[in-house]
Amino acid sequence: MEVLSRKEQCVRVLKRTQALIQNETDCIANLANTAAVLWQFLEQISWAGFYIMRGEELVLGPFQGKPACKRIALGKGVCGTAAAQNTTQIVPNVHEFPGHIACDSASKSEIVVPICVNGKVAAVLDIDSAIFDRFGPLEAEYMEQLCLLLAQQCQWVQ
Repeated sequence: MEVLSRKEQCVRVLKRTQALIQNETDCIANLANTAAVLWQFLEQISWAGFYIMRGEELVLGPFQGKPACKRIALGKGVCGTAAAQNTTQIVPNVHEFPGHIACDSASKSEIVVPICVNGKVAAVLDIDSAIFDRFGPLEAEYMEQLCLLLAQQCQWVQ
């Protein structure tokens, strides 16, 4: 089994996603393939997927992992906070995040990155891990690049 550094994992995710979505503009198809790539190539994660803005709330989109919360209000939990503030959220210990929504009780750390289109949040990328402090500035940098790629490549319906 090939052992990759966290940076190599992130680079692989970005390159594989670019190749998979190159000639596709459907957001569901692209988000589904991206979730699969994240699941396949990021180590020590327990959930990877997307919540899509529908009105004033986030609705579950394509993902890999255990069943998840179906709807999240803006400003609630890590995903709702990322969407409301339009900022990446890195949470080393979800038990210390006020209002954390525990869709999976095994989750210990999380990163959520907004996908912005024309200055508005269209969706968020959410990745969880069953270990503390799994995500940091490195993952933020690459996942923000990934979300920018998705924002530019997909036809978003709002």
